[in-house]
Formats: sequence, C-alpha cells, structure tokens
Amino acid sequence: MERAFLPRAAGPLLERLLQVFPVVAVMGARQVGKSTLVRHLPTLKGHLYLSLDDLDLRLQAEADPRALLERGDRLILDEVQRVPELLLAIKRSVDEARTPGRFVLTGSAHFLLHAHLGETLAGRAAHLVLWPMTRREQRGLGRAGLWGELLALPLEAWPSFLREARDLREDWRSAVARGSFPVPALLLKDWEERQMWLRAYLQTYLERDVPALRAVENLPELRKLMEALALRSGSLLNQSELARDLGISQPTVHRYLNLLEVSFLLVRLRGYARSRTKRLVKSPKVYLPDPALALYLAGGRPSGAHLETLVLLDLLAFRDAQKNPPGLYYWRTASGQEVDFVLEAGETLLPVEVKATSRPTPKDAHGLLAFLAEYPEAPGGLLLHGGEEVFPLVDRVVAAPWWAVA
Repeated sequence: MERAFLPRAAGPLLERLLQVFPVVAVMGARQVGKSTLVRHLPTLKGHLYLSLDDLDLRLQAEADPRALLERGDRLILDEVQRVPELLLAIKRSVDEARTPGRFVLTGSAHFLLHAHLGETLAGRAAHLVLWPMTRREQRGLGRAGLWGELLALPLEAWPSFLREARDLREDWRSAVARGSFPVPALLLKDWEERQMWLRAYLQTYLERDVPALRAVENLPELRKLMEALALRSGSLLNQSELARDLGISQPTVHRYLNLLEVSFLLVRLRGYARSRTKRLVKSPKVYLPDPALALYLAGGRPSGAHLETLVLLDLLAFRDAQKNPPGLYYWRTASGQEVDFVLEAGETLLPVEVKATSRPTPKDAHGLLAFLAEYPEAPGGLLLHGGEEVFPLVDRVVAAPWWAVA
C-alpha cells in the first residue's frame, strides 16, 4: 500500500512560484522528498514526469535535448543535474514560449550555483530548497515550527501561546535518532534499521553522486571529512585545523566543503554581523542538516549539538518556505558571548538559544541577555530546552520546551 502523502511546508511557495516563473527548480539533498512533492502537488497533475536517473532517458537527453523537451507541453525533469546540456535547451524553449510553470526541475545538487548554468536560466527560473522533514511535517501538519507566530507576537504573549503545544511533546533524543529523512523517520522502526539506511545512503552519495559531479578523486578522504564535521556540528569552521587533523591539504578541504554544501549535506551558518559596540566573530558555524546522519557519522549518543541541529533544520525549513525569507544567523562576540540562532525578519529580531538540559537556569541566558543589551529593539529572547515547562527565565527571556516551537 502506498504511504499517504504528507504535505510539506514549502508546498504553498512552490505553488506560487509556478504561477510566475516558466522554470521552477526544486533542490535539496538526496531522499528529502523532492520527487514525492512534485508528483503529488495538485498544480502539477498535468505535467509529464521524466526521471533522468533512468539511463535510457539520460542518453536520449544527451543526444537530443530538444526532442526530449518536445515530449510534453509541461514537464517535470527529475535529477536534472545529471544532464546539464538540458538547461540550454530549456532556455531556448522558454524564450519561444514563456508560459508559467512549464518546466519543473529537481536536483540533489545546487546546479544553479554553477556560474555557467546559473546564467543560462537567469531571469527565467526560480529555485526552492526542500530540506529534510520537520517534525510537524512528519505528523502531517505540513509546516515548520511556530517561528512566524513568535516573530509577530509581543513578548508578553509568548508564554500562553507556547503552552498550547502539549500534544507535540517528545523526548529530543528520540527525535534525533529518528532523524528527518522521510524513509527512516516514517517507515523504519528502530535505530538499527536507521543505521542500515544511513550507511546505504552515504554509500550511494559517495559512490554514485560524487563521481557524477566529477569533484573528488579520493572518496575515503571525503568520508573522513564528513565524520570530522559530524563531531564538530555546531562549531566554528576552521579549515586549517580540519586539514591538519585529517592530513588533507587546505585547498582540498575547501573544495570538499563546497561539494557538501552544493549537495545540501552541509550548512554553513553565517554570523550576524551588525553591531554597534562589539567586535563580532564572522567565521561560519557548520552543521550537517539531519541529526540522525550527524549522530551516525559521529558515533556515540545524542548530545546537545544534535538537539541544536534539530532546531536548525526546522528554522531552515521555515526560512525557505517564505515568500520573503528571513535572515538566519548565529551571533558570537570576540569575547565569547554567543547565541545559537538569530532570525531577522524585516526590523524584527528573534534570538534563540538551545539547551539540552531539562532545568535551565538564569546562567543559561547569558548569551541572550548580551544580545538583547546590544540590540534593545529585539522584543525578547527564546531559550529552548529539553524539559516540559514554559516560564519566564529572566527579564525579556522566555524558556520553553524545544517541542513547543520546533
């Protein structure tokens, strides 16, 4: 029996983009649900679906791209990064008939970041990033967390609003081990089965996807780098330290990091840079975008860094489902004061700290208080924790269970 389709937070934005652009590219890591989304979206029911994972179809596309595009008036082209030659043919076809929603492209590599390919579709294509599933998507709610509501509400309304989320409570360790990729999160019953799936996932990425991108000569080196990044999840990126620890040249580390990023298997979170009085750290923080993948690569048990990853994934899914996406950053001063995440929506700032403890204390809010002192226009700070209660932690800081928001 086919599993029921679960709506995604990005679905409404995809529908809107299809009304405006002749080409819409849906990009994201392998196995996040791109094909499922485009094949179930009501707007796309009349589109012909063609997967370029099919070797025969891929050979046809390479031999005569225009003939492939003439198979239908409206097409979904899955895994289009496997045949870059198609993009020039799509450009020519769109220039002849600029009908909104003609072509939907999916890809597990950010092919529009490539300078030549991006220029080919400039002004003709919009792109949307699909991240692994949020908890609320896994429960059929079709959305990310309550970030938009918190950005819109005054601070004094946060506690009563957040206390309404009791039916979404969950131990964060269970959520980390379940992960966010649809198959292990929804269909596999325990960590042993999920480890088997993650092992196969990495093998497919390293042995098939990476060679197709022609970017890596030494696959074991890339695997070692992924393990090192999993151990450093949520830490500042130091490329020279990574190179030294792994015995890999710094230019090679730089190239591998870029490869992981365009494959949506690495997130580099930039520092919030606007400051009136403090010197800020600008090096990015690094995360793997799925907590179960990070846990598998690092070994050991779920930690606070994995809970942080869980919250980051929800923030990314929220950001990239908006018509006007907010900025998403971390904040850290040269003296070490830090806030895990900062959402910036127009003039509104929302600093968010994540702590795995079930009993946060005022000491846990030091970074938030430093941020609020530097940016008094922010209404307040949010401390997400591993416990059960919503309560004012200190002045202008509300503590809430992580599951009440994400």
